Amino acid sequence: MNQDAFEVIGGFPLAGSIQPQGAKNEALQVLCAAILTDQVVTVANVPDIVDVRKLLQLLSGLGVQVHRINDHTYSLQADSVELDFFASEEYQENARRIRGSVMLIGPLLARFGKAFLPQPGGDKIGRRRLDTHFAALKKLGADFKYDPEKNLYYVASDQLEGGHILMDEISVTGTANIVMAAVFAKGTTTIYNAACEPYVQQLCRMLNRMGARISGIGSNLLKIRGVEQLGGTEHRLLPDMIEVGSFIGLAAMTQSSLRITNASIEELGIIPSVFERMGIALEFEGDDIIVPAQEEYEIQTFIDGSIMTIYDAPWPGFTPDLMSIVLVVATQARGSVLIHQKMFESRLFFVDKLIDMGAQIILCDPHRATVIGLSRKNQLRGIEMTSPDIRAGVALLIAALSAKGTSIIKNINQIDRGYQNIDGRLQAIGAKIQRI
Repeated sequence: MNQDAFEVIGGFPLAGSIQPQGAKNEALQVLCAAILTDQVVTVANVPDIVDVRKLLQLLSGLGVQVHRINDHTYSLQADSVELDFFASEEYQENARRIRGSVMLIGPLLARFGKAFLPQPGGDKIGRRRLDTHFAALKKLGADFKYDPEKNLYYVASDQLEGGHILMDEISVTGTANIVMAAVFAKGTTTIYNAACEPYVQQLCRMLNRMGARISGIGSNLLKIRGVEQLGGTEHRLLPDMIEVGSFIGLAAMTQSSLRITNASIEELGIIPSVFERMGIALEFEGDDIIVPAQEEYEIQTFIDGSIMTIYDAPWPGFTPDLMSIVLVVATQARGSVLIHQKMFESRLFFVDKLIDMGAQIILCDPHRATVIGLSRKNQLRGIEMTSPDIRAGVALLIAALSAKGTSIIKNINQIDRGYQNIDGRLQAIGAKIQRI
């Protein structure tokens, strides 16, 4: 993008309604699943974000017919996939840019007997190894090769065979990949220690509508009975729970009254209760969340009075994608909290920007930060900063909207990767933000 910074004038309350976009992480999985059939798959509520656009480009390059029905609905038909595209420089270049490209491996291997992938990119939030994916695919009988000089992965199999897979880590993309590979495997595959995020549940339900036989959906033990083929289907993405959490944090930090519409409250797990523990009042009306304007909010303590700890964990624990938001929210709360980011080791390094803005934070180590809430006695001040990853970028944006004065946030293509038209949507509720 040629426009690469936001100018934000902070310190103004916002008001109105905002609707979360379709879930980014679910979109990347279900779009890859369209490769498993030669029939039409229609996906609705697709967010118009950079990562999704890049994946659709990759699918088009592979020969999938991608039609945009309207702003957020696509039909895909993989009836003439060109596997030669794998070898092209264009495929390798595009696949390197987006982490979601890793989920092409499972469906391509299942349907065409081979898949090929360069080391994918994505956020700089610590090591995100792919061993889990390939170890599991080898258990289903795939041959695996890695070219360390070119950073290329290659898997092939004439016929995958069902097997028992005990995953060494609870990986969402790993689970999605193995489920998609196993739908055509001969016999029964069990995946134990599977991720059970709503995104994975949505993928499994979609595959079952296409003719797959997956049971145990929503648990960490999935059983997949192999089938010969899958048909087309229609699928609607859930709203993005990370956006829902981001908007709750935004309302609290800017002392705004906001209504978050069509939030799929049932699918949010413990997200609302974690924000309530931060002292944020929430009201639920139908499928909307209302965050009333609050002068101040107080972080709860544990029953014995000790400091609250908030940590991330695999679903149904608290999602790591909202840890940056909770940390920012804590800076203006009354009370203290220990933020323990267990799952990624570089996600807290953005706190130096918040400290520059006047926040009181002690970075204990790469995984833990203690936040001493300012209880609004000292407003954060606007500064110039750079967005290191998608989630930290939005956390810094929230901080800037609550701060006194003007902030410049650079490298906003990171934010655009995961949040659709975020500046336009925030302007609509009164935010003073523009691209420069």
